[in-house]
Amino acid sequence: MNFPAGPLWLIGCGNMGGAMLRRWIAAGLNPATVTVITRSGQGAPEGVRSLTALPDEEAPATVMLALKPQQIDAAQALLAPMRGKPQLLLSILAGVDYAALSQRFAADTIVRAMPNLPVAIGKGVTSLYTAEASEEAIAAAEAFAAPLGHYEWIADEAHFDAVTALAGSGPGFVFRFADALARAGAALGLPGDQAARLAIATLEGSAIMAAEADVSPGILADRVASPGGSTREGLNVLDRDDALVALLTATLAASERRNAEMAAAAR
Repeated sequence: MNFPAGPLWLIGCGNMGGAMLRRWIAAGLNPATVTVITRSGQGAPEGVRSLTALPDEEAPATVMLALKPQQIDAAQALLAPMRGKPQLLLSILAGVDYAALSQRFAADTIVRAMPNLPVAIGKGVTSLYTAEASEEAIAAAEAFAAPLGHYEWIADEAHFDAVTALAGSGPGFVFRFADALARAGAALGLPGDQAARLAIATLEGSAIMAAEADVSPGILADRVASPGGSTREGLNVLDRDDALVALLTATLAASERRNAEMAAAAR
């Protein structure tokens, strides 16, 4: 994988930032070109320079903000003494919009990125947004996104909170569904550990099949449900009054509202 030339400074290295960095290194990023700056000075992968304060150096090619959105002011204070400005600023601060970022940070190009946790295994989803960027900057952002899995540019930033709710938070909702499926199996008498294994394997195979299919998941569901059969009987429960759609719509709406609240707080 050809990563953009020049050093990368990672501000914060929590669960998501650390997962992204480890995936990049596995995909060929030279750890010697990376500096992680955290309050503890810990958590960086082997071979990566780890600091607790900004180095007295010229701005790197790329800076990534990998903090909680509530830490945006601390990040601004940390980067204020930086000499020059990076070519690319990547932000994974949930809910912090482009305007808030551009008011606080100087960079040739600012890109919002919203990854989800499966980026750790190269099977994630990363949503990208920028107000304006050169082809070179877009290529640089995509070079960082590609090793993480599927990525898409979002044309309208107004949709970013919805995308974050769907794809960014989505793994948490899928994990909860997997747990519920397993618990339902256990309620029918299966041993709990066996029900869990069966549920996860079923989700894995179904997801791969859906990704490779040339029809929608809704059509796939109908194809596996024979009229009068057991799958159809179960789907009738999920489909009644669009109960499952209503539940997930409420779930995503709650997540979207929280993203909007965090954006307002960051302003």
